[in-house]
Amino acid sequence: MNIRVLTLFPEMFSALDHSIVKRAQDDERVMLETINFRDFSTNRHGKVDDYPYGGGAGMLLTPQPVFDAMASLPERKRRIIVMTPTGKRFSQRMAEEWANEEELVFLCGHYEGFDQRIHDQLVTDEVSLGDFVLTGGELAAMTMIDAVVRLLPDVLGASASHEDDSFSTGLLEYPHYTRPAEYKGHRVPDVLLSGNHARIEKWRREQSLKRTYERRPDLLVDAPLTEEDQHYLDSISGLSND
Repeated sequence: MNIRVLTLFPEMFSALDHSIVKRAQDDERVMLETINFRDFSTNRHGKVDDYPYGGGAGMLLTPQPVFDAMASLPERKRRIIVMTPTGKRFSQRMAEEWANEEELVFLCGHYEGFDQRIHDQLVTDEVSLGDFVLTGGELAAMTMIDAVVRLLPDVLGASASHEDDSFSTGLLEYPHYTRPAEYKGHRVPDVLLSGNHARIEKWRREQSLKRTYERRPDLLVDAPLTEEDQHYLDSISGLSND
């Protein structure tokens, strides 16, 4: 996969030169390029922003540098993603969809954002990291890139490593334990030490349901639940009629 980022602050993306994303680049699973669209400004001072028509606070990023930066890229099929508080909220499902693309381009805005013509003529996806506002799109883009890259084939080292992640199943992930079996008086649940894989899977499913019910009950509305799942949820919510 090719990932290109148009930004005024390419140095911020040095955070992706570490850990799993760095290894994915070294193994040529992903090619990551940052492009400073200020370099494409035709203004003699390298200016990339201007006052909005109609008045109002703040400055807007002008179309010319961004359009010219995009025109400099090789022709290929790609998704062009802009980070904006008015966009659709980013999700694990979205990361899974993007992981199947040949190329992603992230547009990172600042000030009051981009001129609307950039949104209308270039962008395929308007995405928000959450219901809050950042000073720029870089941190949001890095988060999304990390979420996508870890889903690429062989990046995590085991094909099923991400299948039980929170949100991948529609639920929050169950808790994990490792050695020692007891630490400072706290034991690993006995079921995990039993060697009974059917009991372990049942426990993990129930723990996912319980954690989701307690922390993100909104996810249960669309989660694929079995009758057994629903019976368990009824039992822990006190709504069981049994």
